[in-house]
Amino acid sequence: MFKIQTLNKIAACGLERLPRESYETASELGHPDGILVRSQDMHTFELPTTLLAIARAGAGTNNIPIPAATEKGIVVFNTPGANANAVKELVIAAMLLSSRRIVQGLGWSQSLKGKGDEVPELVEKGKAQFVGPEIEGKTLGVIGLGAIGVMIANAANSLGVKVIGFDPYISVEAAWKMNTAVRKATNLDALVAESDFITIHVPLTPETKGLFSKECLARTKKGARIINLSRSGLVDNTALKAELASGRLGGYVTDFPEDDLLGIDNILAIPHLGASTPEAEDNCAIMAADQLREFLERGNIRNSVNFPAAEMAPTGKTRLTIANKNVPNMIGQVTTILAKHKLNIDDMLNKNKGEVAYNIIDVSGEIATHLKQELAAIEGVLLVRVIENCH
Repeated sequence: MFKIQTLNKIAACGLERLPRESYETASELGHPDGILVRSQDMHTFELPTTLLAIARAGAGTNNIPIPAATEKGIVVFNTPGANANAVKELVIAAMLLSSRRIVQGLGWSQSLKGKGDEVPELVEKGKAQFVGPEIEGKTLGVIGLGAIGVMIANAANSLGVKVIGFDPYISVEAAWKMNTAVRKATNLDALVAESDFITIHVPLTPETKGLFSKECLARTKKGARIINLSRSGLVDNTALKAELASGRLGGYVTDFPEDDLLGIDNILAIPHLGASTPEAEDNCAIMAADQLREFLERGNIRNSVNFPAAEMAPTGKTRLTIANKNVPNMIGQVTTILAKHKLNIDDMLNKNKGEVAYNIIDVSGEIATHLKQELAAIEGVLLVRVIENCH
């Protein structure tokens, strides 16, 4: 029986992927094997010694102490692409809202309450202040061409928007899915100089923090509108406000309201609604639960942010999974111990990601009670699991 602790409310359709005969799920649960989490901050959370995996029902993992988890051999999963359609739709809405001054117009219309029969005439007189350009024929720059970025590029293209994209790390899978009409920018400067709209879809890392700096913002096309539904911290707020005040930038839409961005006419602060659709929450919960179950039952890893992707079809034999530091001679030491115990390797997979490596080994023969301890005693081994009769 696997124990799964839920740190946030997880959609029921996700929890249903964990059969009751094999899984116990609860928000208050001691000694969990896995954790399902959405937005709760885990940086002050004491990671239990029994914990094998954390599955984040969402793409961002800033709320999870990844280095600490990695040191303990705890695999951290996220769900890239599960909320992609929800974010895509909000980006298209953000383009229209920032361009057509719809929000400002709605607020002004409400202010006419009580004017009686004068309202129609006042509307006709006042509507000119809310005139804004159409998006068709304009250029959208998409920074980050993962699951979300590609969907946005394709959707915008279908609306008659010219699209250019920039992502030096675009995957082959993403490239296959992207409309051939999307042009590739050689660098960030080239993209911002040409784009009427710019949408950002990169994670917040030390390298991307302040990506839209004073210098970058100064190189953007005059009148450009920037959309940030990824993370606060990617844009320098002080420099942004200066560019907006000068009239060089046409507007800013963010999904992360901050006090210094509120009350400014050409800034639209959305209350973190990027993935707030029932469909996205369901998709994220299902994907997180499926990945957690696949790992706990078969040792396979898909969509981990701290461990390599590693999937091997079960042979029905005993499966060993070993997480270790990515240093020389680890495999040699492991196979030496297995040979000493007269265990034949039926199948084996070794993958690495940065400083971490992960091994899946299916063996024939009985596992001695102290074998796991011998493997765990190897310097650099982070975690050893034994999965009996893996199917």
